[in-house]
Amino acid sequence: MLEYSESEASPTAARIGAFREELKRRSLDGFIVPRQDEFQGEYVAPYAERLRWLTGFAGSWGLAIILQHKAAIFVDGRYTLQVAREVDTTLITPHHLVEPPPHSWIENNIAKDQVIGYDPWLLTAEQVSRFEQSCAKVGARLEACENVVDTVWTDRPARPNKAIEVQPTQFAGRTSAEKVAEVAGVLEKEGADAVVLTLPDSIAWLFNIRGQDVRHIPVVHAQAIVHRTRKADLFLDPIRVPNDMQDHFASVANLHPPRTFVAALEKLGQGKAKVIVDFSTVPQRVCSSLKSSGAEIVNAPDPTLLPKARKNLVEREGARAAHRRDGAAMAQFLHWLDVNAPKGDLTELAAADQLHEFRRATGSLKDLSFDTIPGAGPNAAIPHYHVSAQSNRKLDNDSIFLIDSGAQYQDGTTDVTRTVIIGRPTAEMKDRYTRVLKGMIGISTIRFPKGTTGSQLDVLARAALWSAGLDYDHGTGHGVGSYLSVHEGPARLNKTDRTQLEPGMILSNEPGYYKAGNFGIRTENLLLIHEPQAIAGGERPMMGFETLTLVPIDNRLIEPSLLTEEEIRWLNDYHARVLKEIGPLLEGADLQWLQNACTALRK
Repeated sequence: MLEYSESEASPTAARIGAFREELKRRSLDGFIVPRQDEFQGEYVAPYAERLRWLTGFAGSWGLAIILQHKAAIFVDGRYTLQVAREVDTTLITPHHLVEPPPHSWIENNIAKDQVIGYDPWLLTAEQVSRFEQSCAKVGARLEACENVVDTVWTDRPARPNKAIEVQPTQFAGRTSAEKVAEVAGVLEKEGADAVVLTLPDSIAWLFNIRGQDVRHIPVVHAQAIVHRTRKADLFLDPIRVPNDMQDHFASVANLHPPRTFVAALEKLGQGKAKVIVDFSTVPQRVCSSLKSSGAEIVNAPDPTLLPKARKNLVEREGARAAHRRDGAAMAQFLHWLDVNAPKGDLTELAAADQLHEFRRATGSLKDLSFDTIPGAGPNAAIPHYHVSAQSNRKLDNDSIFLIDSGAQYQDGTTDVTRTVIIGRPTAEMKDRYTRVLKGMIGISTIRFPKGTTGSQLDVLARAALWSAGLDYDHGTGHGVGSYLSVHEGPARLNKTDRTQLEPGMILSNEPGYYKAGNFGIRTENLLLIHEPQAIAGGERPMMGFETLTLVPIDNRLIEPSLLTEEEIRWLNDYHARVLKEIGPLLEGADLQWLQNACTALRK
């Protein structure tokens, strides 16, 4: 990931000026700059950090619209504080993603006959449709063209080209041939000839391969076409495939240079093929190439998303093993933190580095699953805080410290947040912490029938906060992959998600509370959805959650009077399990600390 000095933290007048001069040269009145790359994954390589280079915004999702005399950047609730800190608001005005959404902003800020450019590799078909409709309403036009940022960003980093690796069946649980056959079965059912895939984690999962094309997420930048014949074409630079991997692809995929991808799409069209394309994840350029060459396009979900989310038995066991290993490293870190934070010299960066060392000492760490978020005091109130040399704070006494972190192991991906007190908490801190904990327990203990969606459960995480007039502006949970993306679709826990929850899915459970300029709280465990089970006296079996994360929760921040007897029982049972499962991995002072941290809570 690119590193920026403080002087580069906001867009310079020179960059915006050069960008607008290029717009003028191309007879464009504006240009859309999303964060996505041509593969449409959540994470991008340094060469594709166009939005960050132009605006200074370093979040994982955002979109800017640059016109000749005004500009806007749109982010979601995770980044409302961050965007104001990183972007020069005299040049670019920040907006919340839905107030108004980008396509509505365009409609209200451009005039008849104006032309707005976009890179068709960087917007999905679904996004382009919305922008086209908005432009049409005012008599303007959306035009696909070469990327303007690429013209003015003259020192862009090179594309990644490291060799890829196989994810062995002992960790994947299924062969690539089995997965391709399952996708081909979807094509047969839909009467389609092929499906086009571009999402990096979809391709990594389907072909049981891993790479280093983006920071922390072991994916590979490639495109694929899977055919109903149970064969696939994978567009990946052959130089990246070691000789000993050729057999891995022999039975399922033909390898092709990436430059031949568009020609392969056109060949499908020339054959009048019926092709499935997920308009929400595939670039517009794919759709236009298929359509212009004569293909019949079917807008349908990426057929790998649900199979990838439903972890098989091998992946579930791998997740459990990864979380035991990770829990022990976290316990060592929290013990170390308790010893060193009160001394007054510990910084956020030093804490993050030490946690990395404990994970590395497991001997199994492949990478972190994202940049650790170590928020001290007011920095904890920034949900997706990005620590830097400039923002790095000391952990003060009588203050809250929030650390959100995760690891990549070959058998599983972890993501855990713990909020701890250094010194003595205030009554307000304890109240907010306990309300967040109540929400986390509410999700952890719910039983639910087939057909339930994340939006139906989300309120359980917020109820205790809502009753006190409080809330948080991010989702309650996201999917997590198996040695893949730490943010995996399609299921989520939030106010709007409509994906049905299914056994085998792994979701985060992370309600929070943030008091800007003061402190922030978030408690996060990963949960595995288990198969429907009977309930004594019930009439139908219900699914539920198995907690994977095994890390103590700071009892010092709990106000016991706010918890019910059932909630206290859950917490004590959880701590007993943490001690039982990770205690054997610790010794000496670390084990003693864990025993104390897992002491039963009493009212």
